[in-house]
Amino acid sequence: MEIFVLLLMVAAFGAYRLKSKTQARRIALLASHLGRYQVEKLMESLTEGYLRALGEKEPARQTQIWNMLATSEEQLVEQFRRFTADFSAVDLADARVSKLPVFLPEADRFFPDNTFDMRKALTIHAQGIARAANNEKGRPARDKAFTLSAELFLMQHTCHWYCRSKAIASARMLARHQTPYQQLLKSVDPETREAYLAMIGR
Repeated sequence: MEIFVLLLMVAAFGAYRLKSKTQARRIALLASHLGRYQVEKLMESLTEGYLRALGEKEPARQTQIWNMLATSEEQLVEQFRRFTADFSAVDLADARVSKLPVFLPEADRFFPDNTFDMRKALTIHAQGIARAANNEKGRPARDKAFTLSAELFLMQHTCHWYCRSKAIASARMLARHQTPYQQLLKSVDPETREAYLAMIGR
């Protein structure tokens, strides 16, 4: 019995080490590409700007803020497009993301049919972000900001999913933005939602 318990402890420790190593490698890989661009800085700037615009009571001042944010939106679209093109050079083996809700070491390699391609995911997000920022649907400024924020948060969720797991990504989204994963899916552009759900097989 003691040997069995010891073997379980050794196996658990080995799995933990492999999990930590795999996650660290993925975080480093994503950061090495993302760090070349100002995506995160622009996201933060836009999120704060949207809140400032929505809290402004004077219409003229609010319009001025919306107009100022348009430049940041254009920059974000271009920066994210370049990041996506850069990440597309990553090997498929490093781009696979397990669809399992929790992280299991090497699940993406042992069960490749139960994965999605992070490169494809980023392309879907890039297209969705561009559609929302360009306001192809002619939404009012408030609705445009809401949709673009949802597109950005869903992209952020995918990045956390790639680095950790779907469960961790959803928990972080709820803690940081008070937004459940399912609410994000309902809030993005219909074209994004359709492509995203087809990718993850739902």
